[in-house]
Amino acid sequence: MSPVFGHGRLRLYLLKLLDEQPRHGYDIIRGLEDRFMGLYAPSAGTVYPRLARLEAEGLVSHGEADGRKVYRITDAGRVELRTRAAELAEVEREIAEMVRSLRDTAQEIRSEVRGAVADLRSELRQAAREVRRQDRVTARTAGSTGTPRAARDAEALIAAFRGEARRLVREHGLDEARVTTVRSILDDALGRLREAVGRR
Repeated sequence: MSPVFGHGRLRLYLLKLLDEQPRHGYDIIRGLEDRFMGLYAPSAGTVYPRLARLEAEGLVSHGEADGRKVYRITDAGRVELRTRAAELAEVEREIAEMVRSLRDTAQEIRSEVRGAVADLRSELRQAAREVRRQDRVTARTAGSTGTPRAARDAEALIAAFRGEARRLVREHGLDEARVTTVRSILDDALGRLREAVGRR
């Protein structure tokens, strides 16, 4: 869980979200995710036990709507928010700083991945050129003419790899540990590719 929410601060922020409007659990999780611009979202196992404790303390109540619990802040919950207004302002300031930091880190990771993919793309293009060159030599030696099928196949493989790599990064994102793993995989793939096309 984010260190911003240590020492009971997530509890306080849940009260703030419910003070804005009644919400069911999923809305609360999405509300937190929105505050962090999608870079952090608590699990249900983090949020629901805290809501239960807030309800036990009389700071939150719930009703039913469309078969789901909808949580509302109580008057006692609003009193707590007013009492801890300075602390809440500090939490919001820290959240803003953390979002900026997470955004910067995400941008660095995206840049590293783009660089790794660009390097791999360059190597694949070079490999494809080498395959085409070798095919031309083979075709001349055999007295054949026309565009070798192997070159077209290699180009298609490169395009498919590039598209799949982009899709995976867009859909899943990469943290620093995954970037390291991806870099290792790409380096290994390049080594194998060099061996496959006869480049030592």
